[in-house]
Amino acid sequence: MNVIRTIAEARAFIQARQHEGSGAVGLVPTMGYLHEGHASLMRKAREMCGTVVVSIFVNPIQFGPGEDYETYPRDEARDLALAEAEGVDAVFIPSVEEMYPQPTKTKITVAEITSLLCGASRPGHFDGVTTVVSKLFHIIKPAYAFFGMKDAQQVAVIEQMVRDLNMDVSIVPCPIIREQDGLALSSRNVYLSPEERRQALVLSGSLRAAQAIVEQNHEVTAGEIRTLLREHITQSPLADIDYAEVLTFPELSPIADSEQALGTDRGVIMALAVRFGRTRLIDNALIQPKVGDSHV
Repeated sequence: MNVIRTIAEARAFIQARQHEGSGAVGLVPTMGYLHEGHASLMRKAREMCGTVVVSIFVNPIQFGPGEDYETYPRDEARDLALAEAEGVDAVFIPSVEEMYPQPTKTKITVAEITSLLCGASRPGHFDGVTTVVSKLFHIIKPAYAFFGMKDAQQVAVIEQMVRDLNMDVSIVPCPIIREQDGLALSSRNVYLSPEERRQALVLSGSLRAAQAIVEQNHEVTAGEIRTLLREHITQSPLADIDYAEVLTFPELSPIADSEQALGTDRGVIMALAVRFGRTRLIDNALIQPKVGDSHV
């Protein structure tokens, strides 16, 4: 497995692989501290692509003031071992100076769908995400890029950017990976105290409860689901709700409280962001009525 630290080396590696006729390039962008959720993306990339590249870069411009950029968990040796075990061809680990040799004056902004959910409480976050992902696409030139659906808004934003800018890459959303007890895997789970970890199960529990109601009663309103989610989450004393929302997906259009949540011609996302102490966790459930399938 190649460990690459400069943009020039990354481009040379991709050119050499293309010259060898190694097939499509797949990119798994990450911020490191890898876990089974990331490993599932690597396996999907390995299944679809002849060359698999994982990027590890804690991107400073997507963190706001007071957020956890400096303390974000990092463990390069562990990350490299996991990537090698999954058969990754190269890991791109640039420094901040390599990616941003001078303060960036150019950013990519996706309008509207970044103004709610995580975008409302983390202003500027998605500008940082789209800018760094665009840079990675230009450096690696993947045919496919793999993203986990735990960050469903991020997937929707990146797909919008790719469509709007005619980027020559296909985005492959991959299912949420969970612990056996239901907690969605996240690099930030390491921040949780044992009691916070126990109470954090209320996220997946509230989504399962809401999903069961929707499946039993297709006429339930968006407002009723929002109320159910909030009432369920507030049963945990340590839970501090950022948002508990019901939106169309992938458009991320609001659904009025009085409106039936589950339409016949649209996907619906129930999306959560909840703080436990200093740790902000997100989770979601998608319901796709067209195919009669749902994912939690």
